[in-house]
Parts: sequence; C-alpha cells; structure tokens
Amino acid sequence: MTETYTATLDRIVDEQTAVLLLEEDDETVDQLDVDVTTLPPEAQHEGAVLEIGVEASELCEVEYLPEDTHSRNESAQERLDRLS
Repeated sequence: MTETYTATLDRIVDEQTAVLLLEEDDETVDQLDVDVTTLPPEAQHEGAVLEIGVEASELCEVEYLPEDTHSRNESAQERLDRLS
C-alpha cells in the first residue's frame, strides 16, 4: 500500500543522498534518504517541496511542487527579515 506525504528536501549528503523530511498535518513525521538522482532535476536542491509516494519504505512516486517551494522560501525569508 502506497502512503502519500508532502516532503521537503532538507539536505544533500555527499552530493548523492537526498534527505527528505516527510510531513503530515504540517508536522515532520519521518525521514527518508534516497539517491538524489531519483528526484526530478528541478527538485534536486535544498528546500524543494515534493509530493511523494512511499511503499515498503521505498520511494515510488515523486512530484515536484514548485509553487509550494517558492511560497515556503518566501515565508522563510520574511521571517528572517523580521528578525534582522
């Protein structure tokens, strides 16, 4: 059975492993490490937001969400601006 999550690419380790933080209801619930080449090229950067399908702890579906990525980046920048 495939489980669907929103995921954020937290970091890329050794230029080959993408660390995805899996979210449910805006809470991080798990982490999944995958080969960065399994992600769409436009999503191979820190902060990319994805919708993913996971089956038996393996990534089986990936969709890059550019609008969500942009929105989260803007929100983070606004928070930083307010703090400075």
